[in-house]
Amino acid sequence: MTPRFAPHEVDILMRAIRERRSMGVARLRPDPVPPALIRTALEAADWAPSHGETEPWRFTVYTGEGRRALGEAFAEAYRRAATETGDFREATFAAQRERVWAAPVWISLGLEPALRADGSPKMGLEEEALALSGAVLNLHLVANAQGLAGMWLSQGVMVDRHVAAFVGLDAPYARLMGFFVLGWPNIPWPSGERRPLDEKVRWVEDAPAP
Repeated sequence: MTPRFAPHEVDILMRAIRERRSMGVARLRPDPVPPALIRTALEAADWAPSHGETEPWRFTVYTGEGRRALGEAFAEAYRRAATETGDFREATFAAQRERVWAAPVWISLGLEPALRADGSPKMGLEEEALALSGAVLNLHLVANAQGLAGMWLSQGVMVDRHVAAFVGLDAPYARLMGFFVLGWPNIPWPSGERRPLDEKVRWVEDAPAP
């Protein structure tokens, strides 16, 4: 059969995959990112597979002054949670508000499952979450290929219900799965390592004839 892509094109794709790296806010420069580059990465995300063709991913992009309200949402989410546990700290509250300025681009990663006529999810929520994961990986690969660094943040206020409502994820079964921070790296591009593939793959070939 004829390959879909020429060998050198496959090599380029494999290079993009091998050189993908996660880099958090401490490794990002504050410089703005051209919207066209962000959109290209999001278009890659939109071509992820989804069972039942549900396309459950939902994104909101925060840049420039648009980050200010997001910082307020982070701070309020922390205040509510810390007040319930009796562990509120003013310094942490302020840090939550200011953290948005550490990265030039914040992209909310939303999951909004497709629903049947009776209001129940068309597909299982786990399958929809797997679809979103594929979309985020596509986004990350293309962003890296454009020279941009980033990382999926998925703990604390990044998945808080108050922040979910702020970004518009208040539909039935909708969930905030975190944020992807994006920007230009302020460090040399890091190398990566993987253990030998054969440690993680088992081949099952034709069974012997009876």
